[in-house]
Amino acid sequence: MQCPKCGAEQAADNASCCGCGIVFAKYYKYHPRADEDSPAPPPVRVDARVSTLTPPASARPGSLLFPAEPGGDWLTLSARGLLWAVLLVWGLSLMFTSVESGGVGASFLHDVNLPFHEFGHILFRPFGDYLTSLGGTLGQLLMPAICCGVLLVQTRDPFGASAALWWFGETFLDIAPYINDARAGVLPLVGGNVGHSSPYGFHDWEYLLGETGLLHLDHRLARTSHLLGALIMGLALLWGARLWWRQLQSLRATQPGTP
Repeated sequence: MQCPKCGAEQAADNASCCGCGIVFAKYYKYHPRADEDSPAPPPVRVDARVSTLTPPASARPGSLLFPAEPGGDWLTLSARGLLWAVLLVWGLSLMFTSVESGGVGASFLHDVNLPFHEFGHILFRPFGDYLTSLGGTLGQLLMPAICCGVLLVQTRDPFGASAALWWFGETFLDIAPYINDARAGVLPLVGGNVGHSSPYGFHDWEYLLGETGLLHLDHRLARTSHLLGALIMGLALLWGARLWWRQLQSLRATQPGTP
C-alpha cells in the first residue's frame, strides 16, 4: 500500500504510515478515496427569518386585486351589481360629454370634487405660487386615490376600490373643461369671477400653462385629460365586473341550488 500523503510503500494492514506517521482512518475521514462516494453534504439549515421576507399570498398584488375567496353574501352581491350598473350608465354619460360643453361641471360629482380642489390650494401653499395653483387639481385627484388605496390595502375591499378608481378617473373628466378654458377664461370661478376678468393667477390653468409656455396647448391637454379619465373609468368598470362575477361564481359553488 502507498501512503496517500507521502507516497511511502508499506503493509496494507498498517494503521498509520511508517513514513510520515499519519493515521489512515483519520486522513480518509477528511480526504475520501477517489473510488469512494463523497459523503453527503450536511443539511442546510434554513433560517426561520427568511420566511418573513416572502409576503403571504394574501399580501401579494394579484390577491389584493382579485382575492382567492371573494366572500360576501347574496345581498352584498345584489348591492354591488346595482352600484356597478349606476356607475356604468353614469360613467358613459360623462365620457360622451364633450369637453367644450363643460357638461361634466354640471354633474353632482363636481360639487363633491370642489372642496377637495380648494383644500388642495391650502395644502400646497407652503411650496410656492406654482404648486399652490397646481394644488387645486392635485387635491381633487388625491382624495379618490387615497380612498382607493385604503379600500384596497387596509379594508381589503377591492370592489369598493374599483368604485374609488372610477371616481379617480371621473376627476380627470372634471378637470378637462377647466384646462380647456385657460385661454378663453369664460367659465365661472369660485367667488363669481371669470378667468378673462380676474387678476393673473386666479385661473389655475391659465397661470399653470402660461408660466410654462404651454398655453397654446390648452385644448389638446384638456382632451388628453378627458381621454385619460375615460380610460381609467373603463378599467375600473372592468375590474368591478370581474370581481362581481367571481363573487357570483363563489356563491353558486358554496350554495348549490341558488340562482
